[in-house]
Amino acid sequence: VQLQASGGGLVQAGGSLRLSCLVSGRDLDSYYLGWFRQAPGKEREFVGTIRWRGGMSDSIDAMRGRFIVSRDNAKNTVYLQMNSLKPDDTAVYSCAASRVTVVTPTLAYEYDDWGPGTKVTVSS
Repeated sequence: VQLQASGGGLVQAGGSLRLSCLVSGRDLDSYYLGWFRQAPGKEREFVGTIRWRGGMSDSIDAMRGRFIVSRDNAKNTVYLQMNSLKPDDTAVYSCAASRVTVVTPTLAYEYDDWGPGTKVTVSS
């Protein structure tokens, strides 16, 4: 699976931004497509994920309600809508694909394919 994230940029605190991840490959129905982020000097952090078919999505508690993961199968695109952004949300955001389907994959090692990230900077 090939992935390409886009949509990052500079935004003021309190603002919104939508990231896109263009997905290509075969047998996508068996995949979860997830978002991770990594801030300078910090470890990679799970943001949210969605199953390519079925619509089940999940995001970590800290972001639930502010960040929403969705998809448009017709456009082969997964989105990360980020609202009420805070300076702590500043990071490089990456999308990834996981073949794990027994449980919702939330750990980086459960994801097999990664695309280059897109940088999000939130100013105070």
